Amino acid sequence: MKINLFLILFLLSTASIYAQQFKGIEPSKAEAKKMTTITADQLTKRSIPHYIKDVVYANRSDMDLHLQVILPDRAKEEKLPCVVYIQGSAWFKQNCYAALPKLIEFSNRGYAIVSVEYRPSTTANFPAQIQDVKSAIRFVRKNAQKYGIDVNNLFIWGDSSGGHLSLLGALTQDIEALDTAEEFAEESIAVNACVAYYPVSDLTRVQEFAPDYMDHISEKSPTGVLFGGVKVNDNLEKIRVANPVSYVSKDRAVNTVPIVIVTGNRDNVLPFEQSVIMADKLEECGYNYKFYKIEGADHGSWEFWTKELFDLVDNFFKANMK
Repeated sequence: MKINLFLILFLLSTASIYAQQFKGIEPSKAEAKKMTTITADQLTKRSIPHYIKDVVYANRSDMDLHLQVILPDRAKEEKLPCVVYIQGSAWFKQNCYAALPKLIEFSNRGYAIVSVEYRPSTTANFPAQIQDVKSAIRFVRKNAQKYGIDVNNLFIWGDSSGGHLSLLGALTQDIEALDTAEEFAEESIAVNACVAYYPVSDLTRVQEFAPDYMDHISEKSPTGVLFGGVKVNDNLEKIRVANPVSYVSKDRAVNTVPIVIVTGNRDNVLPFEQSVIMADKLEECGYNYKFYKIEGADHGSWEFWTKELFDLVDNFFKANMK
């Protein structure tokens, strides 16, 4: 008991000395022969987001699945709206770090960003990818307090194959075959709204509009690999379960969150017509949606990551906050 008391007194005295020694350093009065002074009031203060790398949200198919979490600077009591982002990769292994500079820029608008890693098609066939996305949403909800996230304001956003999964996430909330509740079954997969950049909407029709040099139908194509190395045209019924457009109908419209689709009409990877097919079906069935064509833009080109497009997405999210 005496030893413990001695240690406590020693630590307290050391802490006091340390605090006195480093309570503050006076600005240096040194002057260079030639220098320009910049004062703090001449500078614009910018918040610095907090980046949390490789948060494991599940382990499936013998691999850890990670989230990249970006949290903007905020008051402790402030809860953040959250964007669940899905990085495109043709459903192959994602480079989940590639979009982080863009996402950090968007996070500066006041959003928590959670970028989702899903199992690549070379590891697990569809529907593993959409199941993983939904599990990530459940994880975010389960850990919302830890990250300061407002569970009433969750949004889903993806590009390319990630756009395909963002559409599926919004359109298949009640489809058990495209879900798994292995972890956090008590948590909801609900989102407020969906943004899909240059998405796949009908996997059975991609080749119909694609340039000759693109392969969307062989067993080695992204779609073929997604279903275990099959020829697309020989497996149309099997593949249609992965089509976002398959889940669009008049009776489902009222229960589906608002959707924004943004695609360039010079897309050399996923034909612009894929977005037209989706938009026309949403229109026919009375969905709440908007479709933006970026004139002359290519697949993932710079136009999608401009202030103006971020304004568009930001305003769309804000319009659908609770």
